[in-house]
Amino acid sequence: MLIRFILIFSLLLAGLVGCGGDNDKTVATVNGKKITNEQFDAFLKFKRVPVKDETRKARMLDQYLEREALAAVIEKKDLLDNAMIEAELNEFKKEMLISRYFEKYLDEQVTEQAVNNYYNTKAAEYEQKKAHVAHILIRLNMKMSEEERQVKLTTAQEAYSKVRAGEDFGKIAGAYSEDKISAKKGGDLDWVKEGTIDKRFSQTVFTMKEGDVSEPFETPFGFHIVKLLEAPQIVKQPLKGVAGDIRYQLRNQAKKAEMDRLLAEVKIKK
Repeated sequence: MLIRFILIFSLLLAGLVGCGGDNDKTVATVNGKKITNEQFDAFLKFKRVPVKDETRKARMLDQYLEREALAAVIEKKDLLDNAMIEAELNEFKKEMLISRYFEKYLDEQVTEQAVNNYYNTKAAEYEQKKAHVAHILIRLNMKMSEEERQVKLTTAQEAYSKVRAGEDFGKIAGAYSEDKISAKKGGDLDWVKEGTIDKRFSQTVFTMKEGDVSEPFETPFGFHIVKLLEAPQIVKQPLKGVAGDIRYQLRNQAKKAEMDRLLAEVKIKK
């Protein structure tokens, strides 16, 4: 039986080689079902097999025909629920059609030029106001008693008094601040974007003048003393940093619009 099977495939392969390049020509038959060049070429494309690789094409033909033969035999058995399999195949086909259609459609619609155009026309959305800030933080927590909280406030006022007396802000931050990371850098928080950290913090910082030092004020993190090292500046985010977000947004918009357009072409009745 094995020898006969091999012989049959050899004859089928010979037929493939001699059938020319016409898409409608038959390369083999499986239980009377014709397998055309077009079908097999599509299979090779799906498997990413180079058309000119004759050795690999021959090997893939063996696999293709064997699976066709097995599927044809199994389909006639009563072991499986063919109706369920047909439903699964139909769902897979729909999923594949929809996903591949939109993949190609969106690649054509949302180009690099489209991303650049959106970025340029929405420039204000990608501008940020930032200020170079240093702070001294005396931490609070919700479990503290009022007496403990007052001790913390006294410590913050003490640090503020020393800064007001002319002592170096960085040294005071290193000695007093409980934000250990920034304390090692003289309290420097680098450039802080408006609206971050805390609303009260942001309101205080972005109403100060360069070189100003604030009185101690409270946020959920504790008592802060802030020094504005450099005045606020408007900084535009580079296209490279936001291109991914823009592309994602444009693709979602384009997909929804195209889905609505496609669905409008059909009528659904229940």
